[in-house]
Amino acid sequence: MRVLMVLTSHDQLGDTGHKTGFWLEELAAPYYAFKEAGAEITLASPKGGQPPLDPRSSEPNSQSDETRRFEADAEAMAALASTVPLRDVDQADFDAVFYPGGHGPLWDLAEDRTSIALIESFLAARKPVGLVCHAPGALRRARTAAGRPLVEGRKVTGFSNSEEAAVGLSDVVPFLVEDELKSLGGLYSKSADWASYAVRDDLLVTGQNPQSSAETARLLMETLRAHR
Repeated sequence: MRVLMVLTSHDQLGDTGHKTGFWLEELAAPYYAFKEAGAEITLASPKGGQPPLDPRSSEPNSQSDETRRFEADAEAMAALASTVPLRDVDQADFDAVFYPGGHGPLWDLAEDRTSIALIESFLAARKPVGLVCHAPGALRRARTAAGRPLVEGRKVTGFSNSEEAAVGLSDVVPFLVEDELKSLGGLYSKSADWASYAVRDDLLVTGQNPQSSAETARLLMETLRAHR
């Protein structure tokens, strides 16, 4: 069982002068959920190499047992330092794909043609796709074989408007995940701010926020086992 994890390569938080990137818990919790399910994991990013970490996600109040475990895990940190460039990834080599969030994906993965084609190809091949927090924004340009928005008529979730407002970035991000999923015809739902919440629609699994990372990963593994 092989799982691909796709991280952002974008490190600028709009024109604020602040750094962004991937959110550590959204990588670490799923990484160990997949490991414990017996998966072989490959990390990838648009540019390859070391992807940018959102510095806020490694602050003490954002840390968890999984993030501390990840940062102390030499094998995991080595894989993170040498992610595979997305252009070198072949969907046929994997059984499922998972996208951690952080604000970075709203700028690069949402518009990256290689990533978009990868998501489309996984679903076309009847393989599960999971995305958490801001990463469902990477579905923005994805289309079905008929040319319709991939999320149209599908149950989805992602970082909510109220959560974006709570972190003070509603006017900084290029688009709001909740609004975008709804505008594309997605059947968006959410739980309370910062509560764990994940939904599945056939092979598409999405989670609302960092607290949903482990649940989203478990749901992806359930989906994979059901379709193997």
